[in-house]
Amino acid sequence: MNDILTKSVKSARKPKGDGHLRRAEILGAAERIFVAEGYEGATIRKIADEVGVSSTCLYMHFRDKDQILLEICTAAMEELLAIHTEISARPIDAVERVRMMLSAYVDFALRHPNAYRLVFCSSPLAASVQKQRVTLELGDQCYHRFSGAVREIAGQGRLKTGDPRTVQQALWAACHGLVAFLITKPRFDWAEPNEISRVMIEGLLFGLIAD
Repeated sequence: MNDILTKSVKSARKPKGDGHLRRAEILGAAERIFVAEGYEGATIRKIADEVGVSSTCLYMHFRDKDQILLEICTAAMEELLAIHTEISARPIDAVERVRMMLSAYVDFALRHPNAYRLVFCSSPLAASVQKQRVTLELGDQCYHRFSGAVREIAGQGRLKTGDPRTVQQALWAACHGLVAFLITKPRFDWAEPNEISRVMIEGLLFGLIAD
């Protein structure tokens, strides 16, 4: 009987495949499990079972679950930074750059809801300053790109109210709030997310910035 069970388990395991594809598969499975079960519930065994590999195979790609979580969060922040860097370099009006970065932030979060929750919504990385440092630095760079455009608008005397720091934080908080609602309350009868985002961003910019 034990031999039969052993053979059954082994048959469920996936054959060895391309390392890059297997690594991506592990990250995708881990991302889902971290969100669904939290840091403590996301064990190496659960992640391996979700992928259909042995724990030994998983350890060939990642040292521990902290490394998996850090790679998920780092990859997400690097993508967001690349988007903001590209937009901030465009030779266009600063208001348009702010509009595009806010819209890109919301789009990014909705395309990667699990990674967004892990990075921005009570990330388990917060318990480790050393492991959180990388994502904090990337986040600071993203914010610097965004805040630079807001300061440019302020330098042109176009802010209707508040100072640059207050306006930056108000805009960021508004987008985070919208994204958090859309991601964590999927059963609510939301209007089309991109349209909600557009209306909110246009309303904020109209109220804060003079043409």
